[in-house]
Amino acid sequence: MNLHYKSTRNSNLKAAASEAVLKGLAPDGGLFVPERIPALDIPMDKLKDMSYQETAYEVMKLFLTDFTEEELKDCIGRAYDSKFDTEEIAPLTKVDDTYYLELFHGSTIAFKDMALSILPYLMTTAAKKNNVENEIVILAATSGDTGKAAMAGFADVEGTRIIVFYPKNGVSRVQELQMVTQKGKNVDVVAIHGNFDNAQSGVKEMFENEELAGKLAENGYQFSSANSINIGRLIPQVVYYVYAYAKLLEGEELSEGEKINVVVPTGNFGNILAAYYARQMGVPIDHLVCASNENKVLFDFFRTGTYDRNRDFVLTTSPSMDILISSNLERLIYLVTGEDSEQTAAFMSELKSGGSYTLTEEMKEKLKDFKAGYATQEQTSRQIRHIWDGTGYVLDTHTAVASYVCDEYRKTSGDSGKCLIVSTASPFKFVKSVMTSIDSKYGEEDEFRLLEELKKVSGVEMPRAIADILDADVLHRTECDADKMEVTVKEILNIQ
Repeated sequence: MNLHYKSTRNSNLKAAASEAVLKGLAPDGGLFVPERIPALDIPMDKLKDMSYQETAYEVMKLFLTDFTEEELKDCIGRAYDSKFDTEEIAPLTKVDDTYYLELFHGSTIAFKDMALSILPYLMTTAAKKNNVENEIVILAATSGDTGKAAMAGFADVEGTRIIVFYPKNGVSRVQELQMVTQKGKNVDVVAIHGNFDNAQSGVKEMFENEELAGKLAENGYQFSSANSINIGRLIPQVVYYVYAYAKLLEGEELSEGEKINVVVPTGNFGNILAAYYARQMGVPIDHLVCASNENKVLFDFFRTGTYDRNRDFVLTTSPSMDILISSNLERLIYLVTGEDSEQTAAFMSELKSGGSYTLTEEMKEKLKDFKAGYATQEQTSRQIRHIWDGTGYVLDTHTAVASYVCDEYRKTSGDSGKCLIVSTASPFKFVKSVMTSIDSKYGEEDEFRLLEELKKVSGVEMPRAIADILDADVLHRTECDADKMEVTVKEILNIQ
């Protein structure tokens, strides 16, 4: 049976899976959600013996029902290959009594690789299925990792172009270098004078601009998205939660049916939403713990039921979480309203006009399986040192937020359940912050010299993705004000 997708803001707007992947955003500005969350149709006892690629097929076939078996397996095979530095693709590491799911073994050493390695193949396959002749322009905003992962995935992919906006001075030096050195004739990178929320809002406004869509079409282009608003990003993320549980079962770390808590460092909410979808599919996940940094808009939301972005934006050492508008939360809001698209649209309108909205008590009750916590920069830094001192394992600044929140959750809740922490980036990507946390003496050191120090301290080889940028040429120098993003896109595409 084919699974269709509908808009969170108008349930009558429907699309096949391939159409939803191609469009990225629904025509009314809503996000595509599946009509239902399909149940896993294969037992964990069989999944535990499967490779990552085999697991990916078993999960994704249930969501992408208008892709043939051959098409889907081809996309999976081309995505999860030697660009990952480990055969498991998403290995698990046990540190003391906690499991870390390492999602940073791809070509850009961050968890975004897990989905953005496959999205270009899903998108180009979807374009052929839907007889699309226009060139697809991938428009993306990034808080540091999505941009590079998307550019690496789409670079020189026939029939596509990609334009990425990132906040100048709002990403790490390594993240910025990874982007501005990206090769590819179809790649453009733009630093905006503003923060990530400015970049994300600007991208969404362009998607919703019908006049701009018309001009694009006249010139043989159409927009699509590589951000987590694209359902083609979210579905591949569900896979690694299914895979992780199955592998813990295989390693006899869990017994059949035993529940596990999942702790996710998140800003845009897509990563933890994927865990929620996995839970709905039948994976025995107990609590979903949402870990925030000092931009704790999600922590406050789960505590009070009010989402309020009217606050100071804090630049932290975990920049990929420096977000005040968590766009993927809209998909969860749609579910807790009882799939009421009018109510969801009203909430999103309130957020846009006044910066906040408040759930009813009945809606809040539906969020009881979510827990939330946050870590200050000082607590994040201490956690990196604490874990390294005790175990020799080095965390990046985002995973450390989740690690701290996990420890606090256990202390305050008394929950003795096993915990899976989602490790979202390599510590090499945030080397200055990581090394300064381990020892303050590194604070004055050159960031790139510290890469060798981190190698010694961690006992881990420097990832190829880092080594490659050390002497790479800067290819992209474009900058613009946050209110000039549309003008910049037109200039790049040579549209009058």
